[in-house]
Amino acid sequence: MLIIGEKINGMFKAVREAIQNKDKKIIQELAKKQIDAGADVLDVNVGPASTNPVEDMKWLITTIREVTDCPLAVDTTKKDVMDIGLELAGKNSFLNSISGEEEKISSMLPLAKKYNSRVIALTIDKSGIPAHSEGRLEIAANIVAKVIEYGIDVQNLYIDAVILPVNVAQQHALSVLETIKECKLLCDPPPKTILGLSNVSQGTQFRGLIDRTYLVMAISAGLDAAILNPLDKELMDSMITAELLLGKNIYCDSFLEAYRKK
Repeated sequence: MLIIGEKINGMFKAVREAIQNKDKKIIQELAKKQIDAGADVLDVNVGPASTNPVEDMKWLITTIREVTDCPLAVDTTKKDVMDIGLELAGKNSFLNSISGEEEKISSMLPLAKKYNSRVIALTIDKSGIPAHSEGRLEIAANIVAKVIEYGIDVQNLYIDAVILPVNVAQQHALSVLETIKECKLLCDPPPKTILGLSNVSQGTQFRGLIDRTYLVMAISAGLDAAILNPLDKELMDSMITAELLLGKNIYCDSFLEAYRKK
């Protein structure tokens, strides 16, 4: 499964302060630690407190590029920030994200085409997040059609069924799993699926337990990728074990170590 490390985000206090103070060390250590822990891609988000998001995104990406050339997911809702972010991120980057709203699609998909980036798309429209899988799938199907219309390979599309905190929207947890399964039937070849995992436990007392359990359930439903905290060793161990039990890796007594050495 593709792992996108979530930690370089201005919503975290240490990252926000590092951006404000232009402290490269904090950012570069977070980048290296996440990659060492198993992240394939690094999410990069300047956060809502940024007063100059274009310049802050430039600084973040150039700072990360001093220590790694791994793929980046440029995480912003602003077109100008996304444009410079994808330009600097380079090959194999992600546009994170669009929604099912026509305005968002028409604004962002040309950038994905321009930079040949992969696309994360949220099953949200002007009415919000549907409570049931049918509504999520309807939005996903529209996004697939638009991606094809813009000449983007559907296999570079990652549908995020948008998990909400279990303490406020418990009924959505099952709908998201159903959406992940049904996305495989939208077209041939199908889009991939992704989750911003930590949302499911936001505001709860047992965050680690909830994240681990839901990740295993989502992998069983066919999840292809997740934005998560790769520094959570128990979470990563759960992911590795789930993929082992689904036959994606060959068993040996040192399977955790073997996976990490890949």
